[in-house]
Amino acid sequence: MKIIHTSDWHLGQHFMGKSREPEHQAFLAWLLEQIKIHEVNALIIAGDVFDTGTPPSYARKLYNDFIVALQPLSCQLVVIGGNHDSVATLHESRELLSYLNCLVVGGTERNLKEQVQLLHDREGNPGAILCAVPYLRPQELVTSQAGESSDDKARTLSQAIAQHYATLYDFACRKRQELGKALPIIGTGHLMVLGGESSESVRDIYIGTLAGFPAQFFPPMDYLALGHLHRGQTAGGQDHFRYSGSPIPLSFDEVKQTKQVLLLDVDLDQPIQIHSLSIPVFRKLATLKGKVSEIASQFNALIQSEVSDFSVQPCWLEVEIQDNDYLNNIQSQLQTLCEDHSIEVLRIKRQQQNIPELSSGVVKESLTELTVEEVFQRRIQLENFEDETEKEQLTQLFKEIITTLSAET
Repeated sequence: MKIIHTSDWHLGQHFMGKSREPEHQAFLAWLLEQIKIHEVNALIIAGDVFDTGTPPSYARKLYNDFIVALQPLSCQLVVIGGNHDSVATLHESRELLSYLNCLVVGGTERNLKEQVQLLHDREGNPGAILCAVPYLRPQELVTSQAGESSDDKARTLSQAIAQHYATLYDFACRKRQELGKALPIIGTGHLMVLGGESSESVRDIYIGTLAGFPAQFFPPMDYLALGHLHRGQTAGGQDHFRYSGSPIPLSFDEVKQTKQVLLLDVDLDQPIQIHSLSIPVFRKLATLKGKVSEIASQFNALIQSEVSDFSVQPCWLEVEIQDNDYLNNIQSQLQTLCEDHSIEVLRIKRQQQNIPELSSGVVKESLTELTVEEVFQRRIQLENFEDETEKEQLTQLFKEIITTLSAET
């Protein structure tokens, strides 16, 4: 049988005030075509279907229309909840979607056996066993104990995640034994595996308790379909543990990545063959970096080398200034340069510099240039701490608050 692994769609994302709807529409149309061309039997979305827990109506429509369009293709759909997804939102239509050959696992089930399901080939025969693991919220797995250190909490959470996977893997092995076939076992996950490369659009999901989950703690599954990191990559040095990555760049630091979905060829008694299907660029994102005096020449070079990429959707541009001139000096220049081209400047920012320079007042910054974390770092740098431990504790509390707020959205 054939399976496509994708993740991190983030339907409904607004990128600096801009909707991604046209790009998502183009991607979903392309994905349907790939499912048809390759005669795919199952599609796994490994978390973050939506960008927020309360997605806008057009994002829900994209999701629902895609499921309807999938029906003639006889392709089973598996939807796994991510940290951006609301369990309630994903589950509100779960029972209905089950009649449309769609399995939705938005959160941890009370009966863990329900997370172990069969994937079928085109003839309806069992082709693989799926351990459908969504984003595991710490409060679902562990109970905080008074007096626990951060290391204690991290160790407890790692053990709980490992036990969750081990339990499901044991159920899958039993099911395979009952069926009497050497079916491969495929797992899913939406988490940070230690060693993975992140990007600025990825939200840390275990801040304050767990930096990442060790790959060696996963059971020996034949394939692990991961979500959360937006760059396609292997996990923990295991070729069959894969992040598919997001289908479109979700931040400017992802613009050089080749976006993909992963096509799996699954045969009994054979290692799973993994193929990357490159996703077309539906909108060009670009970053210019240099001094104010250099930006105009870089802009002209961009126009000459990339003009063909602007034909589908206008190019979105980020400009990073590498000197201390006021940013409004460049705004009028860019406005003039863009007048005759299908290019929109979404962000002008200054290159990261060290904190003492910034706090001295030499550089004038605006809040729009900074992330929440950067604002916190700017502020805490102004304090004189007698004990470095106090600074670390404040930073830890700040991260835990961000994590709590992120889980609620």
